[in-house]
Amino acid sequence: MKVDFAKGLSRAFKAQKRLAKLVEKVIKPKARGRRRSKTGQVSRRPLLVEVSAFGSNPGRLVMKTFVPSRRLPKNPALVVVLHGCRQTPESLDFASSFSKLAGDRGFVLLYPEQRIANNSQRCFSWFRPSAVARDRGEVLSIRQMIDEACRRHQIDRSRIFIAGLSAGGAMTAALVANYPTLFAGAAMIAGMPFGSSRDAMSALRAMKSGAREPAGGWRRPVAEVSGDATSWPAITIWHGGKDRTVNPLNAQACVDQWLGVLRIARDAGKEERWAWGELQTWKAPEGKTVSLYSVQDLGHGLPVGTRPLAATGDPFVIPSAISLPLELMRLWRLRKAA
Repeated sequence: MKVDFAKGLSRAFKAQKRLAKLVEKVIKPKARGRRRSKTGQVSRRPLLVEVSAFGSNPGRLVMKTFVPSRRLPKNPALVVVLHGCRQTPESLDFASSFSKLAGDRGFVLLYPEQRIANNSQRCFSWFRPSAVARDRGEVLSIRQMIDEACRRHQIDRSRIFIAGLSAGGAMTAALVANYPTLFAGAAMIAGMPFGSSRDAMSALRAMKSGAREPAGGWRRPVAEVSGDATSWPAITIWHGGKDRTVNPLNAQACVDQWLGVLRIARDAGKEERWAWGELQTWKAPEGKTVSLYSVQDLGHGLPVGTRPLAATGDPFVIPSAISLPLELMRLWRLRKAA
C-alpha cells in the first residue's frame, strides 16, 4: 500500500500550531521584495540569484546564491544553508539575516532549494536511501552546487561550512556522512541522525518518538558510506527543549552518532549552563569537536537573538536568548571584514 507522505507529514506538523505567532498560511514560494514592519520601516529582502547550470542535478533541486555587493576577499569562505519543510531560501534568509552576515563578513552563501514537484511540503528527502546515497540523488545535486560555487567565486575549499534546519538538518548529516572532507564545520538544527529512516512512515515515527539505534550502533550508517575517512568537520547539534515536531531524543542520537564516528567517549564531555540552556562539548584527540546546544525554551526552529524582528513570515525562525547565526560566525571564525 502506498503511503501518502504529504498527508502524513502534515499531521506531524500539527504540533507546530502551539508555537506563538504561527502563520496560518504555508509560506509562499516567491517572497516579495520588501515588507513593512510594525514600526513602519521598510525591510528589503536581499536578492538570492538562481543558478541554472551546475551539473547533472539528479535530485532536481534549485541552486540559489547570495554574493555580497561589496568586494569579496581573495578566496572567500562558503556557507551552505539548507532550509526546512515549508520554508524557502528567501523566507529563511530574511528571518535569520545570514545574508547580512555574509555582507558584513565577506563570504558567499549557497541555498539549495527543494522543489514542490519533489515534495509538496518542500522537505529534503533525507529519509529516502536513494536521495542520500553517495554520488546519487539530492546529496549529489548539493555537492555539484558546492563545486560550482567554488569554481565561480574561487572559494577557499578549507573553509566550506554547512547548516541545516529540520529536514535540512537531517540532510546536513547525510552530506557530512558522504563527503566528510568537504566541510570544515557543520550545524544540524532540530535534525535527525543519518540512517535513522528508510521510508516516509519510519521517518514520521522516528521524528515523533525518537529514532531507534540500529544494529551495530549509530556509527555504523556513517561508516558504511564514509569508508576510510579520517578527517571530519567540527559538529554542532542544536535542539529546542520544547520541540514538539522532532523529539529531542533525536538530538541525543545525533550526539551518539558523531561521538561514535570520532571515537569519543560519552563521559569525556564537559557541561556548561547558560541563561538559554545547556552546552555540552566533546573533543577528539586531534582537535575536532562535537557540541550539543540544548536551548530550553525553544520550539521547533532556528534560534535567533531577541532583537525586534520584522514580520518575516517564517515561523521556524524563533527569537531566543541565543543567536545561532552569530554563534556559528564565532565558531567558524567568520569575522567582520576590515
